[in-house]
Amino acid sequence: MSGVGAALVALPLLSEFVAFDPEPAHVVGTGGAIGAVLRHGIYLHLSSERFPWPTLAVNVIGSFVFALAIFAGAGESTIQLLGIGACGAFTTFSSFSVETVQLYERGDRRLAVVNAAGNLVLSLAGIGVAWLVVAVVSL
Repeated sequence: MSGVGAALVALPLLSEFVAFDPEPAHVVGTGGAIGAVLRHGIYLHLSSERFPWPTLAVNVIGSFVFALAIFAGAGESTIQLLGIGACGAFTTFSSFSVETVQLYERGDRRLAVVNAAGNLVLSLAGIGVAWLVVAVVSL
């Protein structure tokens, strides 16, 4: 079984071993801290003056990961930690919006459209890939 397949199998099992029910705000906050640090790392490694690659990357990856958790049937605590917390802090609509406007204002109208369309299409594609992964692993 591949690493992704093993993770999908382990995800629902992991929630069975968690015997405590911490306050949802703490779970979301912990996930948020993890997501924010990971996002910062992506920005350090992918920053470009020409195109907002880091924002595109975090939005696509975050959409995939959140969808993977949902489609794999993750429990409420896992969704709070991973989806709302980590993916919520990892992904960004505000940066995407501002960067798209900045591209447009500096005269890179074509790149602004590519950025807007790319974020939407590739993020939705990430969700589709997550759905396919879960469907294939579930066979």
